[in-house]
Amino acid sequence: MLFLRLFRESYLFAIQAILSNKVRTILTLLGITIGIFAVISVFTVFDSLERELRSSINQFGTKVLFIQKWPWSVGQSDYPWWKYMNRPQPSVEEQERIINQAATVKYAAFMTNVDRNVELGSAAVESTMISGVSYQYSEVMAFDVQRGRYFTRLETNAGRNVALIGSKIKNALFGDVEAVGKEIKVSGRKVTVIGVLKEEGEDPFGESHDWQVLVPVNYLRRLADLRDVGSTIMVKGKDRVSIEEMKAEIRGIMRSARRLKPGAEDNFAVNETSILTQGFDQFFGVVSMVGWLIGGFSLLVGGFGIANIMFVSVKERISQIGIQKSLGAKKYFILLQFLFEAVFLSLIGGMFGLLFVFLGAVLANSFDAGIHFVLTAGNIILAIGVSGIIGLMAGLIPAFQASRLDPVEAMRSV
Repeated sequence: MLFLRLFRESYLFAIQAILSNKVRTILTLLGITIGIFAVISVFTVFDSLERELRSSINQFGTKVLFIQKWPWSVGQSDYPWWKYMNRPQPSVEEQERIINQAATVKYAAFMTNVDRNVELGSAAVESTMISGVSYQYSEVMAFDVQRGRYFTRLETNAGRNVALIGSKIKNALFGDVEAVGKEIKVSGRKVTVIGVLKEEGEDPFGESHDWQVLVPVNYLRRLADLRDVGSTIMVKGKDRVSIEEMKAEIRGIMRSARRLKPGAEDNFAVNETSILTQGFDQFFGVVSMVGWLIGGFSLLVGGFGIANIMFVSVKERISQIGIQKSLGAKKYFILLQFLFEAVFLSLIGGMFGLLFVFLGAVLANSFDAGIHFVLTAGNIILAIGVSGIIGLMAGLIPAFQASRLDPVEAMRSV
């Protein structure tokens, strides 16, 4: 009952303080509002970005390795690029060797990209990414075929002139006309469209199948020298095999394929998605600190503002405090009454800050920037918690001062 009574009286006093001097209260709470808006808006933006990035990484699964010329590096300032520049690119033969020899591997796919013009009559899409892929590419990469079908093993092995095209390529060349079964020209050569990929939009890395054309890698060999083109072997492990076990086996196969002597350094990189996630953890840790620095000063100013308004409130209600004490009110009752009032005022400022963050997220989502901004429950709880703590700290000294007032002296001050 005491708690409910304090809650009700503190709520009424806080509302009364706001209504009695609106301008003073609004200016006082502005610091808390700006501080919460700054901190939570930064967290909302980067939480949304982190969610999209991790979603893009997780589409590969936890047991996918990427064999490439260059090792991945996130946040490394002294990247020794000169060590890797003369390394050979992974080859189709090495990918086939992994499939035939690796006991830990479920699927292994080869992918390489070149830029070529794609044409249909007078319509053309210049510098389109043409991806030469092996048969198991669809088992490793996540994408959907909206119309038509994927390559058969015979088509990929024989290097048939067939292709799957992204949704944007289809719209640019065919419009509303059916594309499956039609012929287009890739770098001047005729290719039959056997499938159209489902529209997926760009991920945070800027990657998308929408503007991509997939062809069998053995067909792409007719268009480009793959030794001079960046390529990747993507390997997906079996269910009950650890990533380290698979990595060790692949290194052994690759070293054997390239005839590296014992003790010689690898001339290839076996990359894994954990490298990216660890780099993102470091990056977003720094971002979190920046967010607190941006909003911390505003929260500090807001805390001083609430402390000021509470000192004024104590001074204005000295006689009321004296009457309450003369009627038997305990010190802790007066203390809690003013503490509750300070917390309520701070929470109101925090709520307005959250409201502005929510409206900003809605506005940003209306522009379709490629990232969906969401004000999460965790950030809401954080904002409310920080607001409450600021109010508690700001109201502690004024509340303690009010609880120590002598009732006789307080009533004489009327």
